[in-house]
Amino acid sequence: MNIAVIGGHSCSKDMARIAEEIGKAIAQLGATLISGGLTGVMEASCKGAKSAGGKTIGILPGHDKAEANPYVDIPIVTGLGYMRNNLVVKNADIIIAIDGKEGTLSEIAFALQMKKPVLGIDSWNIPGVIKVKDAPSVIDWIKKRRK
Repeated sequence: MNIAVIGGHSCSKDMARIAEEIGKAIAQLGATLISGGLTGVMEASCKGAKSAGGKTIGILPGHDKAEANPYVDIPIVTGLGYMRNNLVVKNADIIIAIDGKEGTLSEIAFALQMKKPVLGIDSWNIPGVIKVKDAPSVIDWIKKRRK
């Protein structure tokens, strides 16, 4: 299973802590974490996954693998800028949105169009996004659907 964690390239310490917890839990589920591979929520979630021995994929907007945060195992360069958001979502089974601005909104829209579940923590309040309050709530939701 591939789970995408999406969110801003900058975030508060609280959102980074939540993203790191979620990344760790994703690894503990045996899933691969996919993100945009840069900083903020993306980096924090990758850091969490790596701390638990998980695998991470970063789908990067530019042309240089060196842009990836240090916790990305497999950097994929696209040269697509924000258009790479579609690839992040396309390669995930579940999308977790943490905070975020317009780039995160575009990923949510792609996910909803693809009929993929989107869980949101302090993210966009739009129809189709399942509101959750914290990392344990996200993991409980995933575990219930895996059975």
